[in-house]
Amino acid sequence: MKDRRRAVITGLGAITPSGLNVPTMWDAVVHGRSAITTLDGAEFANLAVRIGGQVRGFEPATVLEASLVRRLSRSQHWAVAAADQAMTQSGWTPGVTALPWDPHRFAVIAATGAGPVDAMQRATRALDQRGPRAVPLTLAIYGAPDAAASVLSQRYLAFGPAQGVSATCASGAIGLGEAMRRIRHGYADAVLVVGVEDCLNPVNLSSNANMRALARGYEHDPAAASRPFDRARSGFVMSAGAGAVLLESEETAHARGAVALAELAGFGAASDAYHATAPHPQGRGAARAVRDCLADAGIAPDAVDHINAHGTGTPAGDAAELNALESALGNRAHRIPISATKSSMGHLLGASGVIEAIIAVQSLRDGILPPTGNLDDPEFEGWDFVAGEARSQSVNTVLSTSFGFGGHNGALVVTRGPT
Repeated sequence: MKDRRRAVITGLGAITPSGLNVPTMWDAVVHGRSAITTLDGAEFANLAVRIGGQVRGFEPATVLEASLVRRLSRSQHWAVAAADQAMTQSGWTPGVTALPWDPHRFAVIAATGAGPVDAMQRATRALDQRGPRAVPLTLAIYGAPDAAASVLSQRYLAFGPAQGVSATCASGAIGLGEAMRRIRHGYADAVLVVGVEDCLNPVNLSSNANMRALARGYEHDPAAASRPFDRARSGFVMSAGAGAVLLESEETAHARGAVALAELAGFGAASDAYHATAPHPQGRGAARAVRDCLADAGIAPDAVDHINAHGTGTPAGDAAELNALESALGNRAHRIPISATKSSMGHLLGASGVIEAIIAVQSLRDGILPPTGNLDDPEFEGWDFVAGEARSQSVNTVLSTSFGFGGHNGALVVTRGPT
């Protein structure tokens, strides 16, 4: 344990329905302002579910040269923008100053559940309508789930490994955990993790609606749709966007005078091995991920000050998550304040773990626990949900959980870290 290097967070970035940078997003989350709206566009008109969290007001031309705007998918535009924000906050301005690390020890991870699905859907329509010659050759390059990692490695001249990580809604948490391990065990000095998802389209919405995973009947009041832990919850609300976290070794950050915003101190992952979509009712895999995460961080349940819950608002998922927390944390679980920030932003699927890690960092730095919105009638008694309004409370350790279809489970511990 003593020989392990510490992985500190030195940069954050976000392109989300709640804001196009971290301060704007954080302000919206803290004040419980819902980003869920009726979806714009004629393609959504006949769907069973027509609400979601859209990225609004983003202009890719302000970030990328015109050639890349044309070639890249919308999700990759967001990934680059969020990554540039994180790199700039860390003290390095892309294209202006020299890279502060050995480029061979700088890695990039793109975490996503589905990747740039819009590219494949456009190409399929072109094939059906105009034949094989209409399929863009760039699909083979920019249509893969790991494409954002490749784009960013070229943008920043990062010669370390560039790869994708995909584990449905746990992708972001697992991507961050793998990055931490690369730094901890000496394989990299810095790792940029970008979580990105763009499934807010008729195909993916219809699939999830047909599975009855989405909240229905809220077109008249979209802000009320995402209801984690509330008795009236009926499913999650799909959103889109990207988040970026730059991790580096404590030694490297200190040597170059970078500010350590927080430390990623623990990671755990496990599988339910149970069902294609339903969580294990007792949260078997989720509990294992949390226990392993705490052990990895070297802390006991009593050291956890706050939980940023996965909290999607599905009937089975919320119940299983609380069972998992009780199993992993014991009676202490009922005394830890719990926030479920998908209540205002919606569910960014594979990107959610990165976004919620960013929110955990902001909670640590500002001493604010964001609220769980729409928690009007809690189904579960004896839990300390942060409901309605944010709570001012100094915290040193935040547990962030991410669980997904297929039984994927990831958990992170974020701490104040070195001072």
